[in-house]
Amino acid sequence: MNKINYYLVVFFTFLAMSVHGQNMFTLNDIIARAQAQSPLAKQAETRKENRYWQYRFYKSNYNPQLRLSGNGPGIRNGNYRNNIGNFTTIDQIGSSMTLGLEQPLYFSGGNISINSNLDYLKDNGDNPFEQWSNSIVNIRIQQPLFSFNDLKWDRKTEPLRYEESRRSYVEEMEAVSSSAVNRFFAYLDGQINLQIAQYNLANNDTISKIEEGRYNIGTTSKDKLLQVKLQLLRSKQEVTQANLDLETAKLQLRSFVGFNEDVDFSFVLPEKILEFDISLEVALEHARQNRASFIEFERRRIEANREVVRAKSQRFSVNMDASYGLNKLDQNLEQSYQNPTELKVVDVRFSVPILDWGRNQARVKTALANKRLNDYIIAQDEVNFEQEIMTLVRKFEVLRSQVEITKESDNVAQERYMVAQNRYLIGKIDITNLNIALTEKDNAKRSYVNSLRLFWGAYYDLRRLTLYDFANNQLLYNPDLD
Repeated sequence: MNKINYYLVVFFTFLAMSVHGQNMFTLNDIIARAQAQSPLAKQAETRKENRYWQYRFYKSNYNPQLRLSGNGPGIRNGNYRNNIGNFTTIDQIGSSMTLGLEQPLYFSGGNISINSNLDYLKDNGDNPFEQWSNSIVNIRIQQPLFSFNDLKWDRKTEPLRYEESRRSYVEEMEAVSSSAVNRFFAYLDGQINLQIAQYNLANNDTISKIEEGRYNIGTTSKDKLLQVKLQLLRSKQEVTQANLDLETAKLQLRSFVGFNEDVDFSFVLPEKILEFDISLEVALEHARQNRASFIEFERRRIEANREVVRAKSQRFSVNMDASYGLNKLDQNLEQSYQNPTELKVVDVRFSVPILDWGRNQARVKTALANKRLNDYIIAQDEVNFEQEIMTLVRKFEVLRSQVEITKESDNVAQERYMVAQNRYLIGKIDITNLNIALTEKDNAKRSYVNSLRLFWGAYYDLRRLTLYDFANNQLLYNPDLD
């Protein structure tokens, strides 16, 4: 075993001992931890819960509401002017209570209610009296005519908005996976750069000793010896910088994934490439069926139409209020429930502008213009959406090929360096050519790791854009699960 190889064995033995006892994590481990406990995942969970309760609030608008309301007891005491202009002393106490059941009418925008009301008033002033006003039952319908119906339009948009939020949650979790890939490789870059720097330091230290021995026996020049020593100093600087970069990446990873400070870890290079075919047509079809964006496009079209209808409905207003009930006024509470009289009310209110200087027309024209603009924007968003998927699908196959090429380049560069190293030891090449082989070796390793980063990043971007796992042939979103 030559001296160079001896030092390499010692170095890698030391490296293996240094990582012994560390937690070894794969890319899947980091992604799983990120989706379980990262701040981005927690935010996505909170948004999902918020949207769920917003949807529950929307649905409650169509359910009957049972309300109990009232006043009192209230007290009025003092001198007041009566209807004929004289002052009189009033000492009153009164209260009221109403129990009502209301049901919105989504198909018409009206409201129907059944109420029961009881009022009590007692006066101990100049004209003492005691009264009970009892509305045993009162059925009331409030119906706007020819006006905008919020409940009807909400039934079109809010279920779409909720379904959109459910799919957005899955997309956000896939975005967490993409962020985890970036953090994983940021730390892995630091880990590999440190290994490269330590390897080069050990190697350059050995070469420095060899070159110094050659200088002492007169087989090399002072210039070459200084060049080797300068290379050794650069290697020490690179180890220091690599340690700093690794610590920075470690802190960022801890805050993102939620690693405990006591947990020491090391990463495994994800070299096993997934083998599956991607059809552009299939990818686009999954995107159209699964992505939240396509539901958003439909919702935005409906909302634009809604604003046009709203603008047209504001030209005039007509409201009808009709009620029928049984009530009675009596000095005795029990008597107020006996032989009640009918109470019938029909009230129609309207408001029609006679001269508005084109106000209504401007409002409608603005809504129509906004609808056209919205249609143009959605059409462009759809094109951009499909182009993004098309670009990613084509890029994915190129990235898979790049991984294979850079892996082979890494192996060739490693072998070339070993050959150059042995030739240097026997004096066939100088230190400059050896350093060139060293630089190519390091660059090839970094290119290989970067190609893996791009591949895995594109893979999880493809999952996010289609909500489909092509590697396992399964949907990432299940519409049947709440």
